[in-house]
Formats: sequence, C-alpha cells, structure tokens
Amino acid sequence: MKKIVIAGSAKLQNEVNKWLKVFESKKYKILDYPRVIEDSKFIELYPNVHTEFLENIIKTDMLFIMNEDKNGKLGYIGYEAYAELLFGLSQKLIYNKNIELVILKMPGTDIGCYEEINLWLKLGWIKLYEEEE
Repeated sequence: MKKIVIAGSAKLQNEVNKWLKVFESKKYKILDYPRVIEDSKFIELYPNVHTEFLENIIKTDMLFIMNEDKNGKLGYIGYEAYAELLFGLSQKLIYNKNIELVILKMPGTDIGCYEEINLWLKLGWIKLYEEEE
C-alpha cells in the first residue's frame, strides 16, 4: 500500500477532508495531513505535531502539496507547506529517497515560491497532480 502525507493549510479543512477521501478511495495509507490545533494549546502541542509531521515525510512514498486557492491567491503555498516540500526534496536529493513530490496545481506568480516551484517542475524534481495518479 502506497503511503502519503498531505501538506497544506490547516485552515482549509473542507479541502483537507476532500483530499483524504480521494486518497482513501485510491487505497493510500495516509500517514499525516493538516490538522487544526486548538489556539489555547497551540504553543504546547505544535512542536510535537510538527516533529511528527516531518518524521512522516521521511516515511512516506508521496508528499502531496494541497495548494488550493486561498485568500484570493491561486495555488496558495504558505511558508510552512513550502518548507515541508523543501524537506521532502532534500530527502530525495541528498539521501536518494524514492519519494514522489506532487503539487495540486501551479501556484500564481504572486506566490513567494513561484520561481522555485517552476524550476523544480522543469528539473523533474516535483510534478503536478494528475487525476490518474
């Protein structure tokens, strides 16, 4: 069974739930995905949640960046999702990890990491999501 980690904005829980269903229907084992952390416990819980998320990226076969549109931005990728993608890419390039790095869609040119995403697509280090995955 192929293992997957879904990364993206935890504020987009409807979209997270949609992608959980998509990958469950394809019989993926979902290791991790964006979860909302209660504000009153954020500082207490975040370090462990984040560490476990990164550990799951090490264990996964595919890292899927769920870069849905957000706040009027096409293909939004926030700093944290970008860092997680870079962590997955580091695993691939430095440690020769066989990990698929997939983004939902090309981000808009106003997204801070647009140039890097464009370059990594050209280099074949990452790919855009295709329905028949």
